[in-house]
Amino acid sequence: MASMAAAIAPIPKDTFNLGFIGAGQLAESIARGLVKSGVLPPTRIHTAHLGKARRAAFESFGVKVLDRNAEVVEESDVIIFSVKPQIIKEVILQLRPLISEKQLLVSVAAGVNLQDLQEWAGHGRFIRVMPNIPAAVGEAASVMSLGTAATEEDGELIAKLFGAIGKIWKADEKLFDAVTGLSGSGPAYIYLAMEALADGGVAAGLPRELALGLASQTVLGAASMVTKGGKHPALLKDDVTLPGGTTIAGVHELEKSGFRGILMNAVVSAARRSQELFKR
Repeated sequence: MASMAAAIAPIPKDTFNLGFIGAGQLAESIARGLVKSGVLPPTRIHTAHLGKARRAAFESFGVKVLDRNAEVVEESDVIIFSVKPQIIKEVILQLRPLISEKQLLVSVAAGVNLQDLQEWAGHGRFIRVMPNIPAAVGEAASVMSLGTAATEEDGELIAKLFGAIGKIWKADEKLFDAVTGLSGSGPAYIYLAMEALADGGVAAGLPRELALGLASQTVLGAASMVTKGGKHPALLKDDVTLPGGTTIAGVHELEKSGFRGILMNAVVSAARRSQELFKR
């Protein structure tokens, strides 16, 4: 298989066309991020949809919207399947006669493994990517896994594309259930924490709007200090907890309630549920 991958013609990095099969919100977020960041001009991005609203959404930033998925495949060197997991098999099988190993295929469908994707497409030049919901604002945490015939150059190309909507890591596909439990479901945990912080602020006397604004900006600022500063969260926590002060009193309450254990259990529980839902 290694010799097969080596023989595959590389995607022309400076001239390749990108096609989206599926014109939903995630596809739009990725396309918008690519255009906004300058990674790709809109003239090299295509999708297909017959609905006026979805066509207008893509056309508003210059993307050409075709009438049929087959046209997208014919126009594209890299094809991202951004459709619901329930229909991705049917969609790939319909397009299989038009697909070749000259094209790099990508799936963002949750829970659909590479073995199935490759089988349906008829070749292994496939990459599975799992972004999360903050892709909508250009702050996705994405993870990718390469198929049997996808090259390292293919992986670098997809990392550049998805880097336009956040950050992306490469991992073995066997870790994707754990990824689901952490970054896939994780935004919901943070939303709950933000809501609780805001409710605490209201309970302490703050107006609702001010409380929510402070809570959301505090979460954003704290996350930025970890991602941009490179300091471990435990050290950052220690920096703000002075002896006998207000913060350590609050941290003490969280620890008494098992705060860290609850979050850890949430990740593990979601990962187990992912295994149950998506096992072959």
